[in-house]
Amino acid sequence: MHRLYVYTILGVVMTLSAPAQQTDQQNPIPENPNAPEIAFEKSIHDYGTIIQGGDGTCEFKFTNTGKEPLILSKPISSCGCTVPTWPQEPILPGKSDVIKVTYNTNNIGPINKSVTIYSNAKTNRLTLQIKGRVVAKPTETIPEKQNDLGATPVNK
Repeated sequence: MHRLYVYTILGVVMTLSAPAQQTDQQNPIPENPNAPEIAFEKSIHDYGTIIQGGDGTCEFKFTNTGKEPLILSKPISSCGCTVPTWPQEPILPGKSDVIKVTYNTNNIGPINKSVTIYSNAKTNRLTLQIKGRVVAKPTETIPEKQNDLGATPVNK
């Protein structure tokens, strides 16, 4: 008997939700023709080879090529070693700004990280990428003192 009630309720819910789904598919939300658009000069930054502890900061310049102000929400990095900073104020149409990405170069090895950018642009999610390789600091060698075998010791 209990199962009969569960199946009846489940059937009613499915029946009521079906027309709503059909309506959404038949009447999609129209795209805003004036929406902001974000255009990056580059989406990949290649550090090449960088020395351990070196400057891991790079910039991704972008322009709002749309007709309304562009608003960026918090970018998300692929790990804690990559920290993005972004403009908090809306970017007006035709204006440019930068997203700075700082990579912690303390660990030796390859760099292949991403930062996902969310905004109110037509393409509301974009991914920026950093790559390269961190190499160990060169070891400093202290030159050895040359002994002058012909020198005379000084007595005091």
